[in-house]
Amino acid sequence: MLPEFSKEVEGKLKIYDTLLHKWQKTINLVSRNTLEESWARHILDSVQIEAHVSREKSLVYDLGSGAGFPGLVLAILRPDVEMHLIESDQRKCSFLKAVSRETGVSVTVHNERIEETKLPSPDIITARALAPLDKLLGYCQPWKRKGMQALFLKGETYRGEIDQALKLYDVECSIVPSKTSFSSALVKIGF
Repeated sequence: MLPEFSKEVEGKLKIYDTLLHKWQKTINLVSRNTLEESWARHILDSVQIEAHVSREKSLVYDLGSGAGFPGLVLAILRPDVEMHLIESDQRKCSFLKAVSRETGVSVTVHNERIEETKLPSPDIITARALAPLDKLLGYCQPWKRKGMQALFLKGETYRGEIDQALKLYDVECSIVPSKTSFSSALVKIGF
């Protein structure tokens, strides 16, 4: 069951969804096949990460933010989180900044490749629809430290991706069934 939203949060999420539809006309932010289901497919799917983020102030990096899922959604739900969105595509960075401005949500947008960022180690790393799990864990290696956590929303191939990743990386891995898709999962990684 997904949480009920306050009027303020719901309003910000609706602004975000409206901007997604508007910008999609000129920038490919999400698959055209999923745009009409954007609320359930992208926003509510991203919402499920919030329950797994510590109530203590957290430094969070969203890798390959693209259209902002799940990072921007988490920033709307949890203004106490220090959210950094890492995205190499300048046009998508412009979109992320526009959503931040229009919703009044504080995020820092980094227009750079993940491999080139010089940010300090975060508390949490998130990603959705970016890369296979083994590649995501490779991106995490420069920041790896005890207590760091990764929360990756994965599609129907997640079990095979986990098997492959665990051959390469010594991490703790748990699976939380998706609340929005029976064939998907939230893969939680502990370092």
